[in-house]
Amino acid sequence: MTAFQKFVEMPLTGREDSYAPANFAEKVLPIGPSSGQGRDRLNLVTHYALGSLWGSAYGMAAHAGLRGRSAVVAVFAAVYTGDVLINTALGLYQPSKWSRQDLVVDVVDKFVQAAATGVIFDRYLDPAR
Repeated sequence: MTAFQKFVEMPLTGREDSYAPANFAEKVLPIGPSSGQGRDRLNLVTHYALGSLWGSAYGMAAHAGLRGRSAVVAVFAAVYTGDVLINTALGLYQPSKWSRQDLVVDVVDKFVQAAATGVIFDRYLDPAR
């Protein structure tokens, strides 16, 4: 998702970097970076940690017998819904105030992440292969 965001979506939309991962970490953990550079690092680490959780969700779906498109759709639906619900409950998201572009960007970015995870797992990491 990060490569897609940096090299495709953000140049097309003109969107700046998001600090949603850092905001999430600061809300649920007893941490608060003391500098902008520290917040950048927290954002990056949290971004990759949350992405790893998406990968784990795909692995669980594969373990349950799902592969390919059906696994991507199931993982995306479950994880994206959870992401929006948790962040909304924490007061970090306000989906009712998102523009159509904000919603499309959020859905597409995260669907690309689920799809890329599926391709990498199914082609390179699947222990059943």
